[in-house]
Amino acid sequence: MAFESLTDKLSNAFAKLRGKGKLSEDDVKTALKEVRMALLEADVNYKVVKQFTSSVEEKAIGSEVMNGLNPAQSVIKIVNEELTSLMGSETVEIALQTGGAITVIMMVGLQGAGKTTTAAKIAAKLKTKGKKPLLAALDVYRPAAIKQLQVNGEKVGAEVFSMGDNHRPADIAKAALEHAGKNRFDVVILDTAGRLQIDDEMMNELSDIKKAVTVNQTILTVDAMTGQEAVNVAKTFDEKVGIDGVILTKLDGDTRGGAALSIKAVTGKPILYVGMGEKLSDLEQFYPDRMAGRILGMGDVLTLIDKAKASIGDGDEAKSRDMASRAGKGKFDFNDYLDSMSQMRKMGGIGSILGMMPGLGVKASDIEGKIDESQLKKTEAIVLSMTPEERRNPKLMSPQRKFRIANGSGNSIADVNRFIKQFDQMQKMMKQMGGMGGRKKRHGNPFGGMGGLGGRGGFGGPGGFRY
Repeated sequence: MAFESLTDKLSNAFAKLRGKGKLSEDDVKTALKEVRMALLEADVNYKVVKQFTSSVEEKAIGSEVMNGLNPAQSVIKIVNEELTSLMGSETVEIALQTGGAITVIMMVGLQGAGKTTTAAKIAAKLKTKGKKPLLAALDVYRPAAIKQLQVNGEKVGAEVFSMGDNHRPADIAKAALEHAGKNRFDVVILDTAGRLQIDDEMMNELSDIKKAVTVNQTILTVDAMTGQEAVNVAKTFDEKVGIDGVILTKLDGDTRGGAALSIKAVTGKPILYVGMGEKLSDLEQFYPDRMAGRILGMGDVLTLIDKAKASIGDGDEAKSRDMASRAGKGKFDFNDYLDSMSQMRKMGGIGSILGMMPGLGVKASDIEGKIDESQLKKTEAIVLSMTPEERRNPKLMSPQRKFRIANGSGNSIADVNRFIKQFDQMQKMMKQMGGMGGRKKRHGNPFGGMGGLGGRGGFGGPGGFRY
C-alpha cells in the first residue's frame, strides 16, 4: 500500500510528541531527526529532505507552538502543511485548448512505466468530462504496442488511430491530427515509444514529433516504485524535450513514496495523476493536500467520496439511496450484500477503502492482514447458493436451508452459520448507525449527503466477515 512504510515511521515519531504535555526544543529536534531518517529511508531526495525539515523546525520552534494548548498537534499541522507545499500545494489539471481547438497531448516515458495503459486511462477521464479523445499509436518499435493500445482503447470506448509500424512517428502524428480535424475529435493523445533507458535516439524522435505537430501538453509517465530514479528520469526528460506534468504509476505498490515527495520539488513540474491499480479506472487525480493526509495517517475521505460517486453507474443513484434507506431500517438483505461487494471492488477493494478511512488506528499492513478478500468470495458463494426468496428475506434461514446452502456453495455448515450470524449483527449495526446518521445530519455531519456510501460501499460489513 502507498506510503505504508513512511506512514508507520512518521506515526511512531509523532506518538512520542503526543505523550508529552509540553514540548521543549529538544523534543521537537528529536522528533524531526526521526522524520528526517524516515524521509531518507523513503528514498526522498536528500536536498528536499534537508530543506523540508529545516522549514518545519523553523516554524515549529516558536513560543506560539511550544506554549500552546496542544503543541504536538501544532507540530503535526505544520508537517502536514509543509508536505502539501512540497508536493505542489494546488491540484493541476491537464490544460485543454478552448474555442474548439484540438488539444494535442504527447505521452512520453521509459518502457515499462505503463505509458500506453495510462494513455487509455486519460482518454477515459476526458470522456467523462464530455471530450472526444483520439488515441494515436506512435510506438512502432515494441512488439504488440499498437495492439495493446487498440485493446485498451476499445475498453474505454476511445478510437485508436494507427498506420502500422512502417511509418515515422512524426508522420503518424501529423496524420492523426488531420484525422481528428475531419472527424471532430477535440483531443489527440500521442502514445510514443519508450526505451529501456534514455538515449539520444528517443529524444530526437520526440523532438521531431514536436516539430511536426503543435504539442500542447507533454506528459511524462514514471514508475513510482523506482524512487529517486523516477525523479532523475523526470529531470532529464524536462531538460531534453520539456514536460508539462508527471503521472506516477504503480503508486499503490510503492510503500516508500520517495518519488511522489521529490518530483515537484526537484523538477518544478506538477504531478497530475497517480496510478493506483491495473484497472483502467485506477487513475486518481493528484491532490497534494489529500496525499499529505494519507502519508500522515489521517485518511482521505474526499477521494473515497469521489471513488464512490464514480463507481455508481447511470441509473444507480436511486437504487443506492433506496439501499441506504433500507439499511438504516435494518432491512439490508443478501442481494444488497452482493451489490455492496461489487461496488467495493470497483472502488479498489476493502483494503483500499479502509486505508482512506481516518481514525481507524491500524496500519495498512494490519488491515491487509485482517481482511482476506479471497474469503469474501466464499461468502458470495454462500449467497449465490440461496434461492431468490432467501436472499430477499434473511429471516427464512432454517437449519435445513443452511445445510443445503453449505453443500451448494462448497462451504461447511460452520462457515454458513458464522456468516449468517455476522450478517445479522451487521444488520443491527446498520440500523443503529442509520438512526445516529439522521440525528448527526441535522447537526452538520459532512457525510449526511452520502446516503449510498454506507449501503453500497458496505464499510460496516465485510470487515467482520473473517475466518
